[in-house]
Amino acid sequence: MSISIGAAAAGMGPGGAIERFGEHRADRAFDLYIATRLLAYLRPHWRRMLAALALVLVSSALTLSAPYLIKIAIDENIARGDAAGLTQVALLLAGVFVGTYLTTAALQYLLSWVGQQVLATLRAQLFRHLQLLPLGYHDTHIVGVTISRVINDVSVINDLLSQGVVTFAGDAVVLIGIVGVMLSMSPRLALITFCVLPLMILATWLFARQAQVAFRQTRARIAAVVGDLAENISGMRVIQAFAQEETSLEHFDEVNRANRDAHVAAMTLSFIFLPTVEFLGILATGIVLWFGGLAVIGDELTLGVVVAFLAYVTRFFQPIQELSQLYTTMQAAMAGGERVLELLDTRPDVCDASNAPEMPPIVGRVELARVSFAYRSIEHPSISATEDTENTEEKSFSVPSVFPVAPNYVLRDVNLVVEPGQTVALVGPTGAGKTSIANLIARLYDVTAGAVLIDGNNVRQVAQRSLRRQTGIVPQEPFLFAGTIADNIRFGHLDATPREIVDAARLANAHEFIAALPDGYATAIQEGGVNLSVGQRQLICIARAVLANPRILILDEATASVDTLTEMLIQDALARLLAGRTAIVIAHRLSTIRNADLICVVNDGCIVERGRHEELLAQGGLYRQLYERQFVESQ
Repeated sequence: MSISIGAAAAGMGPGGAIERFGEHRADRAFDLYIATRLLAYLRPHWRRMLAALALVLVSSALTLSAPYLIKIAIDENIARGDAAGLTQVALLLAGVFVGTYLTTAALQYLLSWVGQQVLATLRAQLFRHLQLLPLGYHDTHIVGVTISRVINDVSVINDLLSQGVVTFAGDAVVLIGIVGVMLSMSPRLALITFCVLPLMILATWLFARQAQVAFRQTRARIAAVVGDLAENISGMRVIQAFAQEETSLEHFDEVNRANRDAHVAAMTLSFIFLPTVEFLGILATGIVLWFGGLAVIGDELTLGVVVAFLAYVTRFFQPIQELSQLYTTMQAAMAGGERVLELLDTRPDVCDASNAPEMPPIVGRVELARVSFAYRSIEHPSISATEDTENTEEKSFSVPSVFPVAPNYVLRDVNLVVEPGQTVALVGPTGAGKTSIANLIARLYDVTAGAVLIDGNNVRQVAQRSLRRQTGIVPQEPFLFAGTIADNIRFGHLDATPREIVDAARLANAHEFIAALPDGYATAIQEGGVNLSVGQRQLICIARAVLANPRILILDEATASVDTLTEMLIQDALARLLAGRTAIVIAHRLSTIRNADLICVVNDGCIVERGRHEELLAQGGLYRQLYERQFVESQ
């Protein structure tokens, strides 16, 4: 049987899925639903926005008055030799310019203030929502693309909300005002001047059609660049280990070139459109000079009217240029808004029921009652929790007798009871479902069927935070945040005193190596904790768990990646940490869980064997095979 891998390979490797997540459908240029929802972010700042609109009206009125004052100066003062009147008009014109400067400065301050408030609010809302989304979302969405949503897309939305709304209002007022003033001064010359408007409308329509696609492409391509960059930086160790720098560089160059080409295409449209507007403005100026000059020669118009017309024509095309640029901003904002709102509308798979009570103080009895579980995915969107989050009361723990295709289900009909204070070890082949069991107990995911009970309380019926405050997880890959060692230990209990931090580190066998560091507990953790060994990072994570003082502790192969000496330190620390607590231990090295109260062998989503170490060896089943295989490998 031949297998074609060409198509698949095209989308794999570092950054292989970035473009699929970066692409987005090209839709309408203006979406009223998206615009309405985005404008709601201005509602808390309506007073300042009203003040900004008032300043726009004042600035527009001042802008419109300047050419008219010049007309008065020419026709009524200079032509008649009225020096006193000319002085008054000149002073008034100076006041207009000063007023325009002050109103513009105040307007920009207000808009900048509102813009930064909206920017901070929207990004904070996105971050809060990302924290509510379950691990399943973060497992299936590329980090860099998500960052692009929070940074780049929010930025273009802010440009529209803070600048665009007021710009549109101001430009609309100026355009209408100029048309009105020009018609009042000379209807005939005004209509002749406006003959260029059909050409302007045609150019704007052609530009809009092309810009709609071009600026959506720019949003997709920049998201792809950020996503690919974040992925490559995170995977730099693997890239260098396999000497794939050139391959990664070639792929990044490809994504980067696509981003460059998309932006060049979008900017090319602007560079074509803006000179077109300028050309039409020059054409209108020529029309005013020609026909206005003839009218002045024929004593049909005064020179002041023609000069004012020339000034108004120049100002008439400036708002049109700004509105065309606003259109491109709106294009980007609609695309970015669509993506951001899509993220905000993503419903968490794991969420609290309405008025969910707090989890009572945990004693430590854990029960999995006929639990089945399948990860939700893009390919299988129909797989979901069997009940609505607003009605999480379990009517029964029954599981369908006929399952879908087996690979869809990670766990199937799992029953397990852990008594308070017991240590239960989960062992089995890779991918058997061990970590999924642990994740369900901590309610990082929700069961597809059945129930997880802690002290008789269904975990889906209590507030998540109250549950997780009383559970702790020590992962296989220790994760440390930027900050000091003390900060990372304190993360388990933010109000901990320095004495409590040191006591926790002592209990975790971490105090000696921390005290030996030049800065001790104030040692700064570099990104990813690279200035510490894996074992040291794990000991700090154990100290963090000690300080949190959980009643239920989950250990996910906590000693899988450390040397023998460090493993002894970790095992000693864990022995003290587990005293009196219910523990779920996921173990790869079977020698580390010989003394567990219960060992469950998980295979193909089911618990196939259970018992103590000696009992399972005597049964001669899968556990014995795994144990003997490790024993042979260790020789």
